Amino acid sequence: MARPSTNQNVHSADVVSADAGGARALRRGLQLLDAVLDAGPDGLRVVDLCRACALERATVHRLLATLQAAGYVAAAGRFRYVPGPRLGGAAAAAPGQPNMAVRLQPVLARVSAAFGDAAFAIVRDGPHSHCIAREVGAHPVQVLVIQVGTRQPLGVGAAGLALLAALPDAQVQQIVAANAPQLGAYGGMTAERLHLLVRATRERGWSVIGNHATRNVLAVGMAVRDARGEPVAAISLASTLARMPRERQQLVARTMREALAPLAA
Repeated sequence: MARPSTNQNVHSADVVSADAGGARALRRGLQLLDAVLDAGPDGLRVVDLCRACALERATVHRLLATLQAAGYVAAAGRFRYVPGPRLGGAAAAAPGQPNMAVRLQPVLARVSAAFGDAAFAIVRDGPHSHCIAREVGAHPVQVLVIQVGTRQPLGVGAAGLALLAALPDAQVQQIVAANAPQLGAYGGMTAERLHLLVRATRERGWSVIGNHATRNVLAVGMAVRDARGEPVAAISLASTLARMPRERQQLVARTMREALAPLAA
């Protein structure tokens, strides 16, 4: 019987090696995730995860970055990691809190009533935003850009942009890179443009974006933070370009900040 060629042997060895490496990384990632879940709402430090999983710090950081980008873990402050929004569904990232949609509905009602336009609430689902609540306003023309359940790349809408800008730089880079192939479908958005919008949002303290998710529409957004200052959701108000001059944008942002203040107390 003919023996397989050397090239075939090398190819088979490469496949086995790649499979083994992927399985090892998956096993270690699940190990980390189990440790974070077992720790409860206070989470764990990197040093604790290294000890619990018998892994080196560089490996833990690399795996945590992947789990964060996918929404399975979230940073709590600078050093701790807790279960992420992907594990909490439409609820807040922090365990034990009431459903985020329920908590934000009165905020949306207040903002929508103040301006007559539709207001929205989103949470993060990996590299995407997930609309969890919506309040329709009293103005005759409503811009219903998304509905409850809509998912889209994080950052192409005002609420998603506000939440994206509130995340650490490393997560922003990973999320934008993951969504890059889809961005062009949203008004010609690009990764470079999105990074500029993130920078402007951070400088301003709230987001404003128009003509990307929906044409001839401009929306203002703001991140929702918990008592520890961690971003857990975001809200937005959308209207036509004509109804959103700069002065009104600033007033919307101020009203949002006031409405959200009790949630961070």
